[in-house]
Amino acid sequence: MRSTMCLILALAIAVTGAFVQPVLAQDGAATYKAKCAACHGAEGQGKIAPALKGSSLSADKISDLLIKGDEGKKPPHKKAMSDLSADDAKAVAAFVKTLK
Repeated sequence: MRSTMCLILALAIAVTGAFVQPVLAQDGAATYKAKCAACHGAEGQGKIAPALKGSSLSADKISDLLIKGDEGKKPPHKKAMSDLSADDAKAVAAFVKTLK
């Protein structure tokens, strides 16, 4: 009985995760287009900023960069993007990881 409950719980978590990631990416797409595309390109191909398509950075690293900034980067990523919530940053990072 206990193993059956664990299996059901694991399945529920897996199914939920499968639906949450596309939703985050969809919301992230709108934010990306509004805040990132002008410099990184609509398809992440790069313009005046580096290409993001196929980035080797993890979604967590992208999210951290947006939330915390990085002194080694050029503006606007030198500092945190103050108008971007942590959830928005995660959504943008999830969207960036879909760019191929």
